[in-house]
Amino acid sequence: MSSRIGIGYDIHRLKKGRPLWLGGIQLPFEQGLDGHSDADALLHAIIDALLGAAALPDIGHYFPPSDPKIKNIASSLMLEKALSEITQAGYHISNVDSVVIAEAPKIAPHRDAMRAKIAQLLKIPVSSIQIKGKTNEGLDAIGRGEAIAAEAVVLLEEK
Repeated sequence: MSSRIGIGYDIHRLKKGRPLWLGGIQLPFEQGLDGHSDADALLHAIIDALLGAAALPDIGHYFPPSDPKIKNIASSLMLEKALSEITQAGYHISNVDSVVIAEAPKIAPHRDAMRAKIAQLLKIPVSSIQIKGKTNEGLDAIGRGEAIAAEAVVLLEEK
């Protein structure tokens, strides 16, 4: 049985008046991420990691930001589509490792809920999901509290 590794990255600006979605859950915060969808940077990074590991097109192929029909789509629906695509390609998920880079809010208090939600969406055990929170130590747009980014790595196994 062969294994395949994929990596994903996403970043979105923070904007007042929007809810903050990360890891498939809404976090209490005074700003949310700006984007065509709900802008869940963590789920977007995981989606691209999944699709990349299966050598499938990236998130923009399936969900182009120019498509008005998907305006404000929940990233959880996008993740379910990515799971369907990799399953059809003959793979299953071994594990997901990820990092959320943000000055605020703190990720640790929400980690377990995010892990549980992602595991539910991907139909894998919570023990196969890891999320770490990091800051940018005050450097660049993330460090100034203007954006949140996420990176993810996944391991797929052939069925």
